[in-house]
Amino acid sequence: MAQQGNVKDRVKLCCSICLDLLKHPVTIPCGHNYCRSCIKSFWNEDEKKPDSCPQCRQTFTSRPALVKNTMLAELVEELRKTALSDPAADPSCTEPEDVTCDLCPGSKMKAIKSCLVCLASYCGQHLQPHYDCPTFRKHKLVEASFRLQETICSRHNEVMKIFCRTDQQCICYLCSMDEHKGHDAVSAAAERTEKEKELSERRQKIQQRIQDREKRMKALQREVETVSRDADKAVQDTEHRFKQLIHAIERRMSDVEMQIRSRQKAKVCQVEELQEKLEQEISELKRRSSDLEKLSHTEDHTWFLCSYTSRSAGQAAGLLCTKTNQLLDFKDVIADVTAARDKMLNVLSGKWLQAELRNRADFLKHSCQITLDPNTPNTFLALSEGNRKVTYNNKNGPYPYHPHRFVRISQVLSKEELSGRCYWEVERSRDATVAVAYGSMRRSGNFNGRVFGHNEKSWALHCNTTYTFLHNNISKSFCGPASSRIGVYLDHSAGVLCFYSVGDTMTLLHRVQTRFTEPLHAGLGLSECNGDAAELCELTDYDRKPEQQ
Repeated sequence: MAQQGNVKDRVKLCCSICLDLLKHPVTIPCGHNYCRSCIKSFWNEDEKKPDSCPQCRQTFTSRPALVKNTMLAELVEELRKTALSDPAADPSCTEPEDVTCDLCPGSKMKAIKSCLVCLASYCGQHLQPHYDCPTFRKHKLVEASFRLQETICSRHNEVMKIFCRTDQQCICYLCSMDEHKGHDAVSAAAERTEKEKELSERRQKIQQRIQDREKRMKALQREVETVSRDADKAVQDTEHRFKQLIHAIERRMSDVEMQIRSRQKAKVCQVEELQEKLEQEISELKRRSSDLEKLSHTEDHTWFLCSYTSRSAGQAAGLLCTKTNQLLDFKDVIADVTAARDKMLNVLSGKWLQAELRNRADFLKHSCQITLDPNTPNTFLALSEGNRKVTYNNKNGPYPYHPHRFVRISQVLSKEELSGRCYWEVERSRDATVAVAYGSMRRSGNFNGRVFGHNEKSWALHCNTTYTFLHNNISKSFCGPASSRIGVYLDHSAGVLCFYSVGDTMTLLHRVQTRFTEPLHAGLGLSECNGDAAELCELTDYDRKPEQQ
């Protein structure tokens, strides 16, 4: 706005003859002002004509005395100083994207209007005749534009005021009588009116499409909210049903134990009963043995024969049955429980594993060799086995300082960045943490920021007698098969992270579905107990079991 004011001030202080700032301004009797030299030159051009004012055409009987206009001289001088001290205030200083006046000599001023008849652009000073002169008032003025030449026919150098509907292009009136003769042609103004109708219809259609898409956006947002709400409910319902399943398993386990103990008790009672009968039979046999021994010492032959005959008959009739049943076998119970376990594991894990990852052999297709970065372990951790194994030792010598080293926390990260699909296994001695983390995770400072699972940049599974999964300082504990080997499967692009207990079979411990925004590193953490160790396994050398291959 200030610059526009400066332009108007400059126009007012310009000489209408030289069109530049007044130099030695003088005022003539009619009140108009000119440069002293300009007005003298104007009057000297034709000495036969009476002297007159170039603007209002008032004539003077004698040449007026030229009196200096002191106020105008001071204003012009101030305007010159302002232009020198602030180039931006000078309307002749234009930006590269500005349209310049076609009539300004030398330094070009910024054009404010373009004339479609004159095909020229004018600054405020040179535009004035289009407002003052009746002939110029009929011209069409538009905002200053670079594209005036685009309105001129390149063949006839005429303004293109006609639109050829046949060829769908603007033409001049000479073109309409030449190569476009006989075509459906109308004035550009008439065609614009039609096109503006089409433009209005297209804008309405676009606005309608915008409204439709906004409605679709809102519908999608409601869909997201519904899915999130349903997912939360599904998680709650699933958790409730899993708890019911766990309680049912625990009850069934108690029932099976009671059945086993009941069968054990019945069998023990049967055996004890047989033992008691056998003891009685042994006592009776010992007594008879003693009687027979006494009989053998009898000297009376008749008594001996009579007594022996009667004892032989009684001995045959008094023998006890000592035959027992087979020993109790629990293999049938174990087989039933094993079959139930395998069936349940198949039901629980079958739908959650990716179709192509059905067994350990499928996971091993994505195995990767990982080594630990010696610049990351805490001072109390020692690396070995080609930087694949880490062991806790509080007598370990200090490592040199490195900005990537964990401070006062027994952790270490892998050297390799993990992306795509990766699978690796960790062998642990006792307590250990198996994790993945971004390389941008903190190594010092805030405790939560530098501990696996206690921040948003790491995911961790703490392995002890039970398992605990941690992420962003939120933990979840659960039970699982006891195993010293933990398998980790990562699908970076799909945002899938799975932890498995690796034994005779692979058992899913925990599954994460998220969106990873950075490459990940494998991480290991140990409890502060001398001798605790964890090792990244060399899977290519692992002795695979037949059922896993």
